[in-house]
Amino acid sequence: MVFNAECINFAYCLHKLVRIVKQEPKKIVARQKLYLLLIVLPVLIITLIVAFCVCSHFLQAENHIRYVGMNKVVSEKIAKTVKSMETNALNVFDEVEKHLDTPESVVSALHSKASLAPDVRGYFAAFEPHYFKEKGQWFEPYVHHSDSTEFEMTQVGSARHDYTKSDWYIHAKNFGESFWSEPYYYYDGTSISGHYTTFVKPVFDSAGNLACVCGADMTFEWLTKELQKIDEASKSDSLLNAYHLLRDFDFYSIILTNDGSCIVHPEGKNMPIKDENVLRDLTEKKSGIVEMDVHGIPSVVYYGPIEHIDWSLAIIVPKYSTLKAMFLLGVTFCGIALIAIILIWLVLYRYSLRE
Repeated sequence: MVFNAECINFAYCLHKLVRIVKQEPKKIVARQKLYLLLIVLPVLIITLIVAFCVCSHFLQAENHIRYVGMNKVVSEKIAKTVKSMETNALNVFDEVEKHLDTPESVVSALHSKASLAPDVRGYFAAFEPHYFKEKGQWFEPYVHHSDSTEFEMTQVGSARHDYTKSDWYIHAKNFGESFWSEPYYYYDGTSISGHYTTFVKPVFDSAGNLACVCGADMTFEWLTKELQKIDEASKSDSLLNAYHLLRDFDFYSIILTNDGSCIVHPEGKNMPIKDENVLRDLTEKKSGIVEMDVHGIPSVVYYGPIEHIDWSLAIIVPKYSTLKAMFLLGVTFCGIALIAIILIWLVLYRYSLRE
């Protein structure tokens, strides 16, 4: 009986040992799976983080290149528009210079070339006091658009509108050179009231004396429409926008003076500049980038000078427009990481079943 009990105990122990030996490889395989997972996951996560950082850097660089380039393109188009208006205006002024004999010949000269530039609001010749004695102290014929597409003539010089005291007249008389005036608002109760900038040139008679100061008016309403057309053309340009890279090109342009005043802007988006560093750049005709809140929206502002005129162009880009691509990129990489983890787990699970 004692022998039989010992045999039973020995058989039980042997069976238990066999079970342990059989289970040991499974524990080893499970441990190996855990070790492999602990090695692969950090490598995968680090790789994805590095890839995300590199892609984000390239997206930021591409944004920078895109909008700096966009600023230059829009600035060049505005400069070309302004230069074209200058050329047409000089043709009108040259015609006036050739016809200083009588008031009637001056008006005819203004009319003769005005139709060549239908986008100009009007041309004027502001004469020195009593230049034509029959016209009295003030004689300033203004050939301009009114409510129709045809040009008409209005005599605007008077005691109420003493142009000889205007900054543009005094500057032209003192310096004897052409220039663009500072923005101003003209009001006389008629349809020609509005916000203007004027290309001005002094005109001299055959004796070398100042005869008049000629000007070509450009309204900010017209320039705003032109700027919006340029913006829309840039947004739809196939070459500029060949690669969207998950982004919406949500931007708009404004025109700034050296003192930071916003003179041309889409409706409701006036944005005067108060940052001292930006104001210094505007004065020194430098380009730059600054982040600021624009009407409560965090934005990136790309600014730079416009040639031929003492203004700067700024392109306003909401930050959400630039961050959208990075957000979607982050979501994509997280999805890749999740799929990779699931695939690794499935591979290890199938491997353990085979064992």
